[in-house]
Parts: sequence; structure tokens; C-alpha cells
Amino acid sequence: MFGLGFTEILIIAVIAILFLGPDKLPSAMVEVAKFFRTVKKTMSTVKDSLEQEMNVADIKEEALAYKKELLNAKESLNRATDLKQISANLTNLNDDTPTDNAPKSAPKEEKVTFEKKIKEEKTDV
Repeated sequence: MFGLGFTEILIIAVIAILFLGPDKLPSAMVEVAKFFRTVKKTMSTVKDSLEQEMNVADIKEEALAYKKELLNAKESLNRATDLKQISANLTNLNDDTPTDNAPKSAPKEEKVTFEKKIKEEKTDV
């Protein structure tokens, strides 16, 4: 008890008997027992309160994690729906297309007719 051995407790009891006397000693022992009971009850209450606070701290930590996750999702959504950024990306795409000043190679136009084509014969020379 409190790191006291039997001899220390015996010395404290002898000193208490000398100072209090045999008539006040029983009532003093009852008061000391009440004090220790109150301390024990208070320590139990403090322990329960700390456990509740630790639980509240865990819940608060979870809530902060959810809040961070929601903020990240909101930021991603804002980036995905940001019209300025989308238009900037579209202008970057337009920059890659050839401009009017660039030489164009026009495709050959073919006439569509229903006439038979005459095959040219090869001649050996």
C-alpha cells in the first residue's frame, strides 16, 4: 500500500496512538477509511471520464478523416467541372490543328461516273 512496508505502517500506527490517544484513534481510523474510499471512488470516476474522452477523441479523429476525404472529393469535383480549365485544355487542342497559313495538301477529287473504264494494255518495249 503506497510502497510502505509492514514496519513503516507499524511506526505510523504507534505515532498515531501517541498523538491521538486511545479514545480518538477509532474515530480517526473511520475518517481515514472514508477518505480512502472517497479517493478510490474519485479515481474510478476520473478513469471513466478519461475513457469517455478517449472515445470522443477517436470519434473526433474519424470525423476529421471523413472531413478530409470530403474536401478531397470536392476538390476533385471542382477540378473536373472547372470551365476555365476545360476551355484552356480545348484551346490547347486547337493549337495542335493546322492553321489556314499552313500549306494544305488537297485530296484528289475523283469523278463518279457510271461508264466503264477501259483498261490500257501494257506493251513490251
